[in-house]
Amino acid sequence: MPFSLRLLFWVGVMVLALAAIWAARNVIERHQILEQLPARDLAYAVVILAMFTPTLWLLAWLLFTWGGHMAPEMATVASYGILFATGLLLVRRAEWHDGKVEAEPELKPMPRLARRLPESFQGEFYRLTVRDHNVDVVTSEGTFTIRSRFTDAIDEMEPVAGHCSHRSHWVCDEAVAGVERSEGKIFLRLVNGDLVPVSRKYRPMLEEDGLI
Repeated sequence: MPFSLRLLFWVGVMVLALAAIWAARNVIERHQILEQLPARDLAYAVVILAMFTPTLWLLAWLLFTWGGHMAPEMATVASYGILFATGLLLVRRAEWHDGKVEAEPELKPMPRLARRLPESFQGEFYRLTVRDHNVDVVTSEGTFTIRSRFTDAIDEMEPVAGHCSHRSHWVCDEAVAGVERSEGKIFLRLVNGDLVPVSRKYRPMLEEDGLI
């Protein structure tokens, strides 16, 4: 065929391919049963093939006939449609696997101190507070009291980042929601609403690290 017809043919092929992809995606999204199939990627390719092949054959028949050439048979066009659908299947599977990896939430490191808590614990740590010879571990699942030296409990919070705000209080950095001042005193406001006092000794460090 002359260049003009070949250009028109390939432009038409790209338009039909984009239309087939758009239509197939709408069909898959509207019919949840297809989305739940284990071979949903294969169903996606089959729908594209069913939409793309007939329209591609019609385009080829019109342009070949217009140019005075013998139009290709449906079987010939179908082979190209299969190649096209197979390529899309491979691309879609690669995109789906990449999306699955990205969608997986990052697992936050659990400190060694979690071994002292109930086995079912899966919550967030907020702060540690020393009380006599015990340490209160305040979490999103409640407060747990363990028998430990305060310094040992802090060491066992690694690798969770945190700061001492007072000689009796240690807070997780991620649990700090803001700062409140009252009568010249400074408090760290945690995500659970707790107010933890800040002493003069630890204030410079907290300011330097941007928590105040």
